[in-house]
Amino acid sequence: MKKTLVALLAVLVCAGATSASGLSLQAASPGSGGGGDPYFPADGNGGYDVRHYDIHDRIDPRVGNLVGWTRVTAVATKGLSRFNLDLMLDVDAVWVNGTRAHFTRPSRHELQITPTTAIGTGATFLVRVDYHGSPAGLGWRGEQPWTSGTGEVMAMNEPHIAPWWYPANDHPRDKARFDISITVPTGQQVIANGKLVGKAAMGTNTVWHWRARDPMASYLAFFGAGRFAMQSGTSNGLQWTNAVSMKLSPADRNRMLDLLHQSRSIVGWLATQLGPYPFETTGGVVTSLFTGFALENQTRPTYPEMFGPGAHTIVVHELAHQWFGDDVSVRTWRDIWLNEGFASFMEHRYDETHGGQSAAQWLADTYAFYPAGDQLWDMKIGEPGSASIFDIAVYERGAMTLQALRNRIGDDAFWSLLRDWVIQHHGGNGRIEQFMALAEQESGEQLDDFFTAWLFTASKPAHTAANGLA
Repeated sequence: MKKTLVALLAVLVCAGATSASGLSLQAASPGSGGGGDPYFPADGNGGYDVRHYDIHDRIDPRVGNLVGWTRVTAVATKGLSRFNLDLMLDVDAVWVNGTRAHFTRPSRHELQITPTTAIGTGATFLVRVDYHGSPAGLGWRGEQPWTSGTGEVMAMNEPHIAPWWYPANDHPRDKARFDISITVPTGQQVIANGKLVGKAAMGTNTVWHWRARDPMASYLAFFGAGRFAMQSGTSNGLQWTNAVSMKLSPADRNRMLDLLHQSRSIVGWLATQLGPYPFETTGGVVTSLFTGFALENQTRPTYPEMFGPGAHTIVVHELAHQWFGDDVSVRTWRDIWLNEGFASFMEHRYDETHGGQSAAQWLADTYAFYPAGDQLWDMKIGEPGSASIFDIAVYERGAMTLQALRNRIGDDAFWSLLRDWVIQHHGGNGRIEQFMALAEQESGEQLDDFFTAWLFTASKPAHTAANGLA
């Protein structure tokens, strides 16, 4: 009888137990193991908002194995009994607020963490994850985004790369500030986002510490490790850093450095069109590795080696993304037109303001070039589907949509619209529907039929004034 009473008292005490933050344990519940994106439901997680990533990775670019730890500072948006992070690497240990925490791996992509004490709504908490692995050999749902070769590594890709080198709430909705510290053998260089704030010798290694001051989506964080020709300076008050792989020939390396030097003037021109440059530094990186694409990594886009007179348009495209994609990020990956269509349009705007073809003439010529049966018109670029977010139609038809809108509502309303879009969503996220609503507000016109024809119809828009074509 005594034992039964003791057990009953224990149950009653537990029923009223609270966490260190004052949260009733019964009020806590698991955060979701997915952010709810309709295209990539496993991306991101629920129940918290990341404020800062402090990443400490060690890698030898000649070998490729990675060992590291990351401290995540987050705020609980609900009472949390457990929560998830996205991470592909093997996990060695996890701590929450300095106390060792239990963890499981529901899938290769998910790290599920159960703290010893529940986390209360609104509480700031710290998570440290220790990990290791060979990122190049890791795949998830058909993707192997890690890019590396003998002596060079580029941790850059879209939409997925973060879980291959640090634990993340991997969705553009949850932006955070970053400190990125990468340790490499002495004689190797590291380039990453933001500004270089430290470089320290540690025995036979060197730690490169980069800091991104402004909130950034997880996929836009990057680092390159290897041997680079690096240059930096300040122009018109804006700090810049460029890097080009030493694995390129001296002639090609100098050619790429000359191209990257154009970034400063291109950023200045873009600011005259779209409003102030949103970040504290700029520049670019050229890798010797075959990537097949350039990417708008925040503050410092990354490029493959580029050839021909049109190479500068790729630089324009990626730098335009600093406004459209980086500063104002997609709310869901369905909204990708807001990134790629806008950056593509700015290529044509650059041409027309630098002695080239007008964007209006480009639209007319391109519309005439693609017959009604061409596959360019087969996609609804406002709803491209997860497999087609980087289809050529999102870029080409996406840019056409903006010039057609410009034709339809006029220059004053159009440029006011783009600038106000950036102002209203600065540092955050946007949806296609929000842009449509703002376009109607700025122009004073009803534009449902226009956007339906260009974004949500799988056929060639009719050649009418209402569609910005006559």
